[in-house]
Amino acid sequence: MMLYPAMNKLTSYIPNRYMLVNVVARRARQIAQTAENEGEHLEEKPVTLAIHEVADGKLDARSMDLTIEEENA
Repeated sequence: MMLYPAMNKLTSYIPNRYMLVNVVARRARQIAQTAENEGEHLEEKPVTLAIHEVADGKLDARSMDLTIEEENA
């Protein structure tokens, strides 16, 4: 299966694939958490929604806090 939108479009907003994975994963978790808290049903998977946000230029590496947060056990 090919990635849509194309990788070259995504990397025009986020400079490398490693950072792209981090940004998309972080945003997908935010989308999923918000949907769960609001009891909202998502038509698409959170990762797909996050990838489309990057492709639309709504999300880039500067807009996400990529610092690692320690969770209290």
